[in-house]
Amino acid sequence: MMTTVNSTEPESPVQRSGGILMHISSLPGGHGIGAMGHSARQWVDFLEETGTVYWQILPLNPTGYGNSPYQGLSAFAGNPLFINLEDLCENGWLSREDLAGAPKFPLQKVNFPRTTAWKFKLLRRAFERFRTRRQPHLSNEFGQFKHNTAWLQDFTLFMALREAFNQVSWSQWPLPLRLRDAQALADFSSSHSVEVDFQTFLQFLFFRQWQSLKEYANSHGVLLIGDIPIFMGFDSAEVWAQPHLFQLDADRQPLAVAGVPPDFFSATGQLWGNPLYDWQAHKQNEYDWWVSRVSETLKTVDLIRLDHFRGFAGYYRIPAGAATAEHGEWVDGPGSSLFDTLQARLGSLPFIAEDLGIITPDVVALREKYQFPGMRILQFAFSNGTDNAFLPHNYPSNCVAYTGTHDNATSIGWFKNAPEPEKSFCASYLGHHTQDIAREMIRTVWQSHAQIAIAPMQDFLRLGTWARMNMPATIGANWQWRMKPGAINDPLDNWVREINTVYDRAQVIN
Repeated sequence: MMTTVNSTEPESPVQRSGGILMHISSLPGGHGIGAMGHSARQWVDFLEETGTVYWQILPLNPTGYGNSPYQGLSAFAGNPLFINLEDLCENGWLSREDLAGAPKFPLQKVNFPRTTAWKFKLLRRAFERFRTRRQPHLSNEFGQFKHNTAWLQDFTLFMALREAFNQVSWSQWPLPLRLRDAQALADFSSSHSVEVDFQTFLQFLFFRQWQSLKEYANSHGVLLIGDIPIFMGFDSAEVWAQPHLFQLDADRQPLAVAGVPPDFFSATGQLWGNPLYDWQAHKQNEYDWWVSRVSETLKTVDLIRLDHFRGFAGYYRIPAGAATAEHGEWVDGPGSSLFDTLQARLGSLPFIAEDLGIITPDVVALREKYQFPGMRILQFAFSNGTDNAFLPHNYPSNCVAYTGTHDNATSIGWFKNAPEPEKSFCASYLGHHTQDIAREMIRTVWQSHAQIAIAPMQDFLRLGTWARMNMPATIGANWQWRMKPGAINDPLDNWVREINTVYDRAQVIN
């Protein structure tokens, strides 16, 4: 049922509902990292049982340096580490004996080097069996995928080149390949055709399994919230293949890079280092690349969180080579020109605007023009007085409220380390029920007027700082947290169902 909203506020098109944020990588099982197999379906079953409507994930793309999904190797491809190996046994591409040789992986974090090495060894073995066995139906399906996926050729060639040059950045490849000389690319494609086909096989497996998982989730009343990072990593297929869409110099090095000035997360700002778009070139192409990006993402998820939404109104331009993000400048983004085009070509835009950080009137106007719900973070609420926009009594209905996101500490970790004035205000706001701070913060968000209420799974499990997913502006121990097998039990199941029911957020399957 839709909630009643103030008559001066546009009614949200989204049903009042709850959700849980947990990336695929954090699922248990899967041989070192979460995967699109049995444990993913068990997770969907838990969401259905508890009336939880939304499962929010992070970007699905293959990751580069630092394992960050926000520094992806592609805007379109899927991460092969999420492929479920057990499914490959059903096609005869792997055997149970192959899987029995798995090394011992840690249960509560991802060891990326160990996991990558072992999984890719088996994926290559599966590919060799796929190549040598006659399976007409699967071969035809593979051929259709190969020839009907527009972005695939550039990406698979890019990944084959990375493999040939020991995973170094494309900016360090031989000049003809770096500059995409047609003859050099044709010669490489011919001499490395097996590797190109292997990379194609990985994407075939990924999207075959992902579509099966998405269909399972949707058929059980669970909707997926995905994530489009606003920027691309420099070492990505898109920057290499379409340099004219980015602000690069004659040597195809960034003229300036992306980031944000000092904010909630960092006193010196965040120096992301991504190359910036040449928005004029995108406009001249009628935003074809963005139309394709959104369209392809909507094949994999039901609702899209637009990362760093304020960058579409105006983005922060940092000189290339700067040591910090303190000395950049704000530059106008594409604004309505982009979203009008997307709307005209794709119809309804199921976006959540990640409108955190420095928000100026033009950002608010852009979001409100399209009635995109914004975001509210409870951890940001307890400074600057009772008119703080992140306090639940100030939430508009058309927003998505969180205890915290992947970039925040867990609720327990935040409360333990919060400045005393914030901790005191928080305790007062929660009625001094802080002995179980994670659950009280979840309850407070679920009580709010926000149409969608979401908390990270770490908060539902009452985990401390060690379980944090990401510390912005750092590289090292990020993106590793995994849910321990057996962490979901009857008491948790009952509690999640209770808050979804009591606060009118329970799933209703038509």
